Amino acid sequence: MLELMGHSSPRAQGPSRRSFLKAGFLGLAGLNLADLLRIEAAAKAAGQPKGRDLSVILVWLDGGPPQHETYDPKPDAPIDFRGPLNSIETCVPGIRISELFPQHAGMMDKMSIIRSMHHHNGDHFAAAHWMLTGVLGSSAADLAPQYPSAGSIIAKLKGPKTPGMPAYVGLPQTHSVGLAPGYHGAAYLGLGYNPFSADGDPNSDGYQVPNLAPPAGVDLPRIEGRRSLLGAFDHVRRDVDASGLMDGLDQFSQNAFTMVSSPATRAAFDIRKESPKLRDRYGRHIWGQSALMARRLVQAGVRFVTLTYGGWDFHSSLEVGMKRVLPIVDSAVATLVDDLEMHGMLDSTVVLVMGEFGRTPRINQGLAGIDPVPGRDHWGEVMSVLVAGGGFAQGRVIGSSNSRGEVPKDCPVTPPDLLVTLYRQMGIDPETSFKNRAGRPISIGSTGRVISELC
Repeated sequence: MLELMGHSSPRAQGPSRRSFLKAGFLGLAGLNLADLLRIEAAAKAAGQPKGRDLSVILVWLDGGPPQHETYDPKPDAPIDFRGPLNSIETCVPGIRISELFPQHAGMMDKMSIIRSMHHHNGDHFAAAHWMLTGVLGSSAADLAPQYPSAGSIIAKLKGPKTPGMPAYVGLPQTHSVGLAPGYHGAAYLGLGYNPFSADGDPNSDGYQVPNLAPPAGVDLPRIEGRRSLLGAFDHVRRDVDASGLMDGLDQFSQNAFTMVSSPATRAAFDIRKESPKLRDRYGRHIWGQSALMARRLVQAGVRFVTLTYGGWDFHSSLEVGMKRVLPIVDSAVATLVDDLEMHGMLDSTVVLVMGEFGRTPRINQGLAGIDPVPGRDHWGEVMSVLVAGGGFAQGRVIGSSNSRGEVPKDCPVTPPDLLVTLYRQMGIDPETSFKNRAGRPISIGSTGRVISELC
């Protein structure tokens, strides 16, 4: 932006010659400062992607779901690749999915599947970081999050849809590969952009989100008084805080005060307001009720909700495991998509279903001496991602894997491609950068390409 008084460096003692020339140009052109600021704002807006006012629900299958048993079955492959499950037709001719996804099958015209996602990494930590942030950073040897998650970036750039609601919530708790919040977190963006972790089981009687009610004996006027007092003592110079820590703490404090003092926030978490019939459709378990809670939160104005469903690391007992977890995902995800559509929210809400990687194409012999029942090991060479809503293409398969589900056959897609596509759909410039803890500007998506087949 034009600086009429020169640079804000400590060396600056007054207007520079360049500033006077700029001011003279304004006068000759018959413009005032307000005119120029409007011109600059319009030019900046013209260069930004035009997006939708979207919310996002990420269903995170922590541990790595198998592509063969979910969204990319291989019914014609040899048995040791095909696996123990059959496939079924969907309502979209030519698209087959797992036999344990019958509700998905009836909703496939509202969903699309990316079958060519890949990143070449079988490390839980590195892969989760890559999928959630779009950047290869952490690993089993260095667990600390290196970059902010897409949820944190969107929370910072977009904020909540409704003032007073949290921008980013994790259900039923927030973790990735056992780390909380792990790679769902904000890293150098600061604590204020971490997800609010709801914790607890919304399927239990008397469920209440911890820390949403004021402490005993503390009423709302006292809360506001404490907020004002903290503000009065806050004289830290943020212009020398390259890490952004103080900004993050500011946002964290603001979020905490707002949520504790907001009846609307507490009401959004009150799942008892939903009909028993709808709750039954989602599934009377922690995952189904968390999916219903996600819809309630988005409806109330939360921008980004992550639903973490762990336990997908099936190195053994694959068939038993799939028959346990897939029906849960089937009812929760299919009902969520249908419920969003019934509420007129599907076009304004993106639903993503994914994990950190896929599983090995060939069935193994299980874990010797522990559980010698066949399973699948880690596989980052290809995996599947489900996408629904948000104005994205419906009833479509993007990319494919080869005949045995080993590698992408066409239209290979990477984690940054997926996130850049999401950012663009939301009107976020992927070239946007934030300073890391060393003060270096880091772009949020410069290595990705828009998945045009999805848009």
